[in-house]
Amino acid sequence: MKKKGFIIAMDGPAGVGKSTIGQWVAKSLGYYFVNTGEMYRALTWKALEKKLDVSDEKKVVKLAHQIHWEFRPSSDGVTLKTFVDDVPVSAHIRDERVGAFSSQVASYPGVRKFFCKLQRILGKDGGVVMEGRDITTHVFPNADFKIYLDASVEERAKRRYHQLKAAGQDANWGKIKEAILKRDLGDLKRKINPLSFAKDAVLIDSTHMSRRAVAQKILKMVRHRRAKL
Repeated sequence: MKKKGFIIAMDGPAGVGKSTIGQWVAKSLGYYFVNTGEMYRALTWKALEKKLDVSDEKKVVKLAHQIHWEFRPSSDGVTLKTFVDDVPVSAHIRDERVGAFSSQVASYPGVRKFFCKLQRILGKDGGVVMEGRDITTHVFPNADFKIYLDASVEERAKRRYHQLKAAGQDANWGKIKEAILKRDLGDLKRKINPLSFAKDAVLIDSTHMSRRAVAQKILKMVRHRRAKL
């Protein structure tokens, strides 16, 4: 069966702008965009709602299998949003409680194995931009395009700081940087499918680049290959 388009896989550390860049690229190409981190947060939210002990890996994995998962296009027609038992969870998963436990939930081998299957189903026909931590190395190691986005921790903290301030929230650059470093360490040292750089991925350091410029660089690569087909 002919694919609907390319599979564009994107990995990178926290705060590097994968979601914004991925959405721009997907919209420009008429593709779907999938933020896999939303899935782990959604499972965490459901576990907390059911008052499940999130430190009990077996119970969390069992819950993942029991949930009815759906991924529906949002109003922009680009981003696939996560629905858990028919409930749209985008607003719920931004809760601080969810953020505090989602990394732990995402570290469970059974959880990652479960979501890997879902992610492969979502992207198997192509026409998708998918971002996460192990998309280029594990979920789609044979993706048409494999991008690793990076930026210095200082720059990522600065971007997050300005994002929070623009939203009218209190922000402390030092604490933000510390949280990012902690998140990086957890991603890199995770036992199953840790964040790593695929040898055949294209590395884009966005420390001194705007997100728009990064998106345009990726689009140029895609359009160049498409023109050759």
